[in-house]
Amino acid sequence: MSATSPVSPATGVSAAPANRAWPGWVREPLFHFIVLGGLLFALDHFLVGREDDPRTIVIDASVDRAAAEIFRAARGRDPNAEEAAALRRTWLDNEVLYREGLAMQVDRGDTAIRERVIFKALSVIDANVRLPEPDDALLREWFGKRRDKYDQPARYDFQEAILAGQASESAIRSFVRDLNNGTPGDARAGLRVFTNRPHDNLVQSYGADFPVDLAASRPLEWSALKTRDGWRAIRLVALTPAAPADFEGLRGVVLQDWKDATASEQRSAAVREVVRGEFTWRWSATNDKRPDTASLVPQWPEG
Repeated sequence: MSATSPVSPATGVSAAPANRAWPGWVREPLFHFIVLGGLLFALDHFLVGREDDPRTIVIDASVDRAAAEIFRAARGRDPNAEEAAALRRTWLDNEVLYREGLAMQVDRGDTAIRERVIFKALSVIDANVRLPEPDDALLREWFGKRRDKYDQPARYDFQEAILAGQASESAIRSFVRDLNNGTPGDARAGLRVFTNRPHDNLVQSYGADFPVDLAASRPLEWSALKTRDGWRAIRLVALTPAAPADFEGLRGVVLQDWKDATASEQRSAAVREVVRGEFTWRWSATNDKRPDTASLVPQWPEG
């Protein structure tokens, strides 16, 4: 005959056996506090972990707002409910493809993606650039330190007669005499015409002494001039003297140049702060010869 549990006269329910009762420490408030604290900690850890989980995609109101703005710009109206749902599905598909592409590392070695990321990071930095308000004295001082950029250089109009074959000094001088005497020269000659060429351009193309010799030659008369590449038959047509720049006439240009230069300096300073705060550098090379470590440290220009 099997034993039965006694029935409570108050409830009519069988009373639990004494050996199945919870221990007394389970009913202690301290135990409840510890269990509740542990549950809250675990929940917080789970939620934070899910926020950074690349396999978890969060669709919030900002997604719908951005999609609606793009739709409005293209169609001139707000999307209806069906169109909004389609936009949301498109965004979700693109987000899945983007994350899957990152997981597959398809961005590795793609310069277009790299440049796009650099552009977006630079845009964030630019958004935080705040230029001071320049006064007249600041702009004039900035202009004065960079006058060579604004002054008008001397400009030259000239012609060069090309003599095929040997171009020794004696050959060029004989050729110049023929040209100045009205002799059309021989069929071996060709003509090159240059207009409005600035001083620095002549120095780069012909050498430092050439503009001086050209300015000293007689206009519309052929001369034998020495260049860094040899002797040339040259005729000066016109010379426009250098002219100093006028600040008042260039105030708008100077202001924009100052804004561009100052913004660039602040941008570079912000990037240097990121470098100092978040990056370290090391040399890695496949060859046996390692260069001086100091030469590898990025040399940031001082602002």
